[in-house]
Amino acid sequence: MKLKTGLSLFLAVATLSLTIIGCKKEVAKTTPTATVDTDTSVASDNSSADALFTDAHNITDQAAGGNVSFFPLYSSDGSNLSSEKSTCATVTHDSLSTLRILKINFGTTNCLSADGRYRRGQINVTYSGKYKDSASVHSITFTDYFVNDNQVKGTKTVTNKGHNANGNLTFNISVIGEVIKANNEGTITWNSTRVREMLEGESTKNNSDDVYSITGSSSGVNAKGNTYSAIITTALHRALNCKWFDAGVIEVSQTGKATKTINYGNGTCDSDATVTVNGTSYPFTMK
Repeated sequence: MKLKTGLSLFLAVATLSLTIIGCKKEVAKTTPTATVDTDTSVASDNSSADALFTDAHNITDQAAGGNVSFFPLYSSDGSNLSSEKSTCATVTHDSLSTLRILKINFGTTNCLSADGRYRRGQINVTYSGKYKDSASVHSITFTDYFVNDNQVKGTKTVTNKGHNANGNLTFNISVIGEVIKANNEGTITWNSTRVREMLEGESTKNNSDDVYSITGSSSGVNAKGNTYSAIITTALHRALNCKWFDAGVIEVSQTGKATKTINYGNGTCDSDATVTVNGTSYPFTMK
């Protein structure tokens, strides 16, 4: 009788133990695992839109300054001035009307520019005074304008605010725009408010020696539909004889996501940049 009782107790305890272990295993199976945010698409899309609108601005600067032979002035590696004459752009300039009009037409089919980019369509500029004149306002729009089959749309407004305390020309710049990416890869909306300070080049008519420092913020929706905002934490540096930002830092934020930090480098003219997420840096190439 004692043997049967002891055996029954042993079996009951063993059954209870297995049940507890089984429950623990079941709980372990259903516990979600933490995921690390490694999506850098908002950072790269912000960078792409930024570069396209800056590029259009630089082209209009060159045209307004009378440099109509070269679009752009840099060579295909982006590191020095081009000696290759561009046959892509036709420039028409009405400088007599009260509201002056500048049109830069790349034609209706892709044309390979000196910087290695294919362009088509037209950049339009209306303005009330010369770019370097205080209080002048330049409004840049686009007509079927594409760069490497990415369509650029919207309005960029540049207002000359005169000289700052450092004696440098400053410009308030606002953009309400979008980029429809090539190959049906989605649409980027990009809105920005910035200050552009001319560090070098004011005294010459040659745009190739112009150097700028850029501060400010932007926001939008990237091609995946993610809303984001961005702020320049270290001023961007742009020399017009280079087709990329060569220094500066931007922080890109999304609700519920880790902050992405874009670093454009240390002043060397190259296409290399990095995006840092959760302490890990991912290199990417600017286009």
